[in-house]
Amino acid sequence: MSNIVIDAIDKAIIDHLQADGRMSNQSLSQLVGLSPSPCLRRVRQLEEAGVINGYVALVSPEAVGLAVTAFVRVRLNAQGDRQLKEFEEVVATFPEVLECYLMTGDSDYQLRVMVGSLSEFEDFLRQKLTRIATVSQVTSSFALRPIVYRTALPISR
Repeated sequence: MSNIVIDAIDKAIIDHLQADGRMSNQSLSQLVGLSPSPCLRRVRQLEEAGVINGYVALVSPEAVGLAVTAFVRVRLNAQGDRQLKEFEEVVATFPEVLECYLMTGDSDYQLRVMVGSLSEFEDFLRQKLTRIATVSQVTSSFALRPIVYRTALPISR
């Protein structure tokens, strides 16, 4: 990612695109107070600089049968570069894992996992996660319901 100075107009562009990534350049330019050409040029610069990484559709988990969200803390049997790399490469292949963070504290990693049912979670745990050779301990917590769920970063905080 190249160094880019993000000014107030760039922040406004980012905020609006985070709210509606399918917004037309014409609408976006009106909202941020630019004519269409300079607005599009700024969007392209933000994309080229890696500030905007892509555009996605946000899908309702319930609508596609993903009723269970689990937060899984994983401890490895050792924390050497080889063990960390092995775990990270394998866990990145699991579609159930939506997020994985290297952590400080009692666990080495924290994962956010989504599956359709508790039995699917058990299968994920038994057939995938605990079969990674470097995993020594797994602790899971289940979300009862989301209270705050945002995908937009607080750019204009």
